[in-house]
Amino acid sequence: MSDVLNIVVWSKKGCSYCEEVKNYLNETGFPFQNIDVSEKEELRDILQVKYGVRHVPVVEIGRGNQYQGITEIGIEHLDLALANHAQIKEAKR
Repeated sequence: MSDVLNIVVWSKKGCSYCEEVKNYLNETGFPFQNIDVSEKEELRDILQVKYGVRHVPVVEIGRGNQYQGITEIGIEHLDLALANHAQIKEAKR
């Protein structure tokens, strides 16, 4: 399994919560890939299948082929998920 933490932010233009998430990740030094779902219903369909939601932001965090989707609004949910991934990495050392 890869040791690199991958973060994917599903967002759309004009979404203040999406900007808050991206700003937080930039400020804390976490690189991420952004997927813009603006006017792309097929991408929202993917979120519906994976997580049962069509709203953004959705943040996926993981290593290798194991990812966790954060669908709740609020930086505290993202912060907790990032902390959990850091603990998992430390436990494996």
